Amino acid sequence: MGQFAIIGLGRFGGAAALELMRLGHSVLGVDGDERIVTQYADRLTQAMIVDVTDSDSLADLALADYDMVLVAIGEDVQSSLVCTVHLKALGVKTVWVKASSRAHHLILNKLGVNRIIHPEEEMGIRIAQVLSYPMVNDYIALGNGEFVVEIEASDKLDGRTLGDALMTEPPGNIQALAVKRRGDTTVHPTEQFVVRAKDTLILFGHLQYLKMAAPKLR
Repeated sequence: MGQFAIIGLGRFGGAAALELMRLGHSVLGVDGDERIVTQYADRLTQAMIVDVTDSDSLADLALADYDMVLVAIGEDVQSSLVCTVHLKALGVKTVWVKASSRAHHLILNKLGVNRIIHPEEEMGIRIAQVLSYPMVNDYIALGNGEFVVEIEASDKLDGRTLGDALMTEPPGNIQALAVKRRGDTTVHPTEQFVVRAKDTLILFGHLQYLKMAAPKLR
């Protein structure tokens, strides 16, 4: 179980905090608005009203002990930047920050944060990619062009082996991590595993090879 702090409990920060709780992590939610903090008081491990532009107030939270701090402050760029500077000065090892503009992004990059997030842009790209490949139910980008994708097997795949369905040239560039069928999950299935229509395939590979296999998976 990880220990996370979410600074800014607006729509983005609140959703991230609740999902981390659902996944079994410990979550500290921080916001300067008492009304918002009250809404999350019973839903997070801890929720606190804090002026995050005040270094002493942030120091009292001992955020350097957390696995990761997400600064999810919305349009108040100044507060986001001041908070980020304080977090770096306090020795917080992993800081992710939501950026609201290109200028915001450039300054955050200079501050050396671990990851800069553009939620609307990233979601737009995600939706476009899923729409381009309608057989993809969900995916996770791992960086360096590598993805884990979840695909529902079409009727065309019924009765075929995984080795045949996932054949690329050169072979072996797509790996089947798991197959889910009516509540049962087969982990690391062999190439001889026989696919049935409506099976859920969890695949790993580089985007170029996943695209290569896409026509056979539809």
